[in-house]
Amino acid sequence: MFKLFGKKKEIEADNQLYAPVNGKLIDITEVGDPVFSGKMMGEGFGVMPDDGHLVSPVAGQVTMVADTKHAVGLKMANGLEILIHLGIDTVELKGIPFSLTVKTGDILKGGDPLGTMDINEIKEAGKGSTVIVVVTNSKDALDQINVSKGKTAAGEKVGNLAARS
Repeated sequence: MFKLFGKKKEIEADNQLYAPVNGKLIDITEVGDPVFSGKMMGEGFGVMPDDGHLVSPVAGQVTMVADTKHAVGLKMANGLEILIHLGIDTVELKGIPFSLTVKTGDILKGGDPLGTMDINEIKEAGKGSTVIVVVTNSKDALDQINVSKGKTAAGEKVGNLAARS
């Protein structure tokens, strides 16, 4: 029997972190949402965006796309689970400022396109536009995370992370 669609795509074993958007990378403790800044969702970082072109912050498989398009979940080859949260309190916007090009099951490389968000529309609605990246299974699986703060470009390597062995 031969395979019609070739080899199954596998998740790249890449432990790098990539900027999810052009902007200024900040420490997770500086994010304007106490759930994230208090690390209740896990370790991570935020980016105050200059524009709304979004890319994947890690290599992984898409495990979840929120119905309201304000969040995407990814699982890395090393087992770490990543949440990309688009803006602060943006669930209330019911998906209007977001246009995502990924779906559950997609396999991405770090820096691959995720879609766009309209940061002006988010700000006009009185919401924060910070893009937040967290390791949701930090307590159980994260060994270390290293991130460089400051100005960054979407898809640029900004750090790395390691899972516990």
